[in-house]
Parts: sequence; C-alpha cells; structure tokens
Amino acid sequence: MSIFESIMLACFGLAWPVNILKTVRTKTAKGRSLLFQIVVFTGYVSGIIHKLLFSLDIVLVLYCLNLLMVGIDTTLLLYYKKHRDTDS
Repeated sequence: MSIFESIMLACFGLAWPVNILKTVRTKTAKGRSLLFQIVVFTGYVSGIIHKLLFSLDIVLVLYCLNLLMVGIDTTLLLYYKKHRDTDS
C-alpha cells in the first residue's frame, strides 16, 4: 500500500461530496461535462481492476468509494441536464 496513493484518493474523494451537494442545492448541471465524468469513472475502474489483479490492499476501498461518488454525481448530471432540456 502506498501512503501517497491513499492521500491522493482521499483528497479526490473529499471533492466529490462537495460537488454532489452543490449540484443538489443548485439543481443544475451548468458547466458540467459528461465526457469528464466518463473519463474519471474510467480511471477509477482501471484503478480498481489494477488493485484486484496486481496489488490487492485496503486502498481498494477508497477507489470503490470514489467510484460510487462519481456514479452518483454522473447520475445527478444526467438527471438535471434532462430536466433542464424538458423544461425548455
């Protein structure tokens, strides 16, 4: 286990709940990119696969938590983009 990998994932992980709360409060997806969300999601999936195949350790939990938060954030992004489009 790398302490630096853990710190990186913890820092990234702290940003997602803030972003999710902002989206829920403002009820908008303005300035948000689905492509960015997909790239980040793919990165976390790749990290999880690497941990499962080559380096199984507790850091896997951080990858999974971050992936869950990205999934929630992406779901909100899609919901509010669709909601905005149907209101227009």
